[in-house]
Amino acid sequence: MSLMITDECINCAVCEPECPNEAITEGDEIFEIDPDKCTECVGHFDEPQCRMVCPVDCIPNDPDKEESKDELQAKYNKLTGAA
Repeated sequence: MSLMITDECINCAVCEPECPNEAITEGDEIFEIDPDKCTECVGHFDEPQCRMVCPVDCIPNDPDKEESKDELQAKYNKLTGAA
């Protein structure tokens, strides 16, 4: 399942450099997560790094983008060219 950033985001920008897939970008009003790039850090870390650094806890799972660990791993493999 991809993650999303809610409107509780305070635009502190601490999440953006933590994303190993560069899925987080500054949007018009708040930061946004590209669901095509978000693997919840599968393949990189045990936990989503953006969630670990977020001071306001505004990064839940996106209910419209449910993915299994296997699907997230496959997305990681595609993004990184891993076998």
